[in-house]
Amino acid sequence: MSLPPRTLAVQDLYLRDSWLYRILPSVRHKPFTPMSCGDLTENWNDVEPDPNQLRWKPFNIPKSSEIKVDFISGLHTVCGAGDSKSRNGITIHMYTCNTSMTDKCFQNADGDFLIVPQQGEILITTEFGKMMVEPNEICVIQQGMRFSVDVFGETRGYILEVFGAHFELPDLGPIGANGLANPRDFQTPVAWYEDRTVATGYTVVNKYQGKLFSCQQDFSPFNVVAWHGNYTPYKYNLENFMVINCVAFDHADPSIFTVLTAKSTRPGVAIADFVIFPPRWGVADHTFRPPYYHRNCMSEFMGLIKGHYEAKEEGFQPGGASLHSIMTPHGPDVDCFEKNSTAILKPERVAEGTMAFMFESSFSMAVTKWGLDTCHHLDKSYYECWEALQNHFNPNWKPSSK
Repeated sequence: MSLPPRTLAVQDLYLRDSWLYRILPSVRHKPFTPMSCGDLTENWNDVEPDPNQLRWKPFNIPKSSEIKVDFISGLHTVCGAGDSKSRNGITIHMYTCNTSMTDKCFQNADGDFLIVPQQGEILITTEFGKMMVEPNEICVIQQGMRFSVDVFGETRGYILEVFGAHFELPDLGPIGANGLANPRDFQTPVAWYEDRTVATGYTVVNKYQGKLFSCQQDFSPFNVVAWHGNYTPYKYNLENFMVINCVAFDHADPSIFTVLTAKSTRPGVAIADFVIFPPRWGVADHTFRPPYYHRNCMSEFMGLIKGHYEAKEEGFQPGGASLHSIMTPHGPDVDCFEKNSTAILKPERVAEGTMAFMFESSFSMAVTKWGLDTCHHLDKSYYECWEALQNHFNPNWKPSSK
């Protein structure tokens, strides 16, 4: 198990580096050779574009009694855009696995992984130490860091991968010094090492330019006796998010729920934002409180860790997902609209016992063949949740006088 983690201020650091004190240098290994990528891909032209609203039922987790699947072999790319070679883009993966990685580690030379466990805790051993990450927590493994994943049963989660930028806290602007995800709540592992020879061979799997390669060495890569620096893996408990919400009228933009952002070169535009919809109070007057119907210039990929998302309490399930592409209309389903259009507006708790999240990107994301077909979990009846919306327009309506 890991030692108690320490806090890390995740900020916009112009210089990010760490110094690692190793028993043996990582350069001592056999040559890398190509290996099967499975459902991991960066090919965005494998299938035709699909601008429809997309929703997936909970993705299957393989049964350990039928097949052993570890974190690497359980990676499935759902959608993405851009290119790891040009260092500009985003990829969204699911991981579904049931067995721990044994004498094997993973390294992503292409970008950062933001991992969102949904079912089952994961023990991540890194070169910097160990982190136990549970559902309702997230962790970030930055580019080039080697890690191994232990699981304790059937396990599932989401991954946001970004190329060419690192995750950082959003600019708070007029909010001021404190709010949203506070730096004090991010934690890094403390140094942990093993001086272990592996006579049968230790496998290092490297994701490089969208492909997988592996090499062999005869020792554990987790042989870092001590380290210092600010380029580290880290984790965060979503319950620590300091929620800001509208207290007068109207529905605020979901950017007020941003935990981390990966900025693009254009000011105010993100490669990707990680946004959550945590339990909170709803108090707005003269307002349709759920998310409004809209189209926008961002791609919105949503997942559900637990509970029921307030805008679609049926159909959108934990372990599933949805994708609303750039300029594709979307919003609350019929039941949510009818309920909230006639509701008495009084202070109430919203999303109690729930944690939904969104990977929002300025990229127009393509869905993979696995996402559209092979996974067999695309909900082809999704559009029907809006079919019963009725016209309530009355040109003679006037506000009541008081």
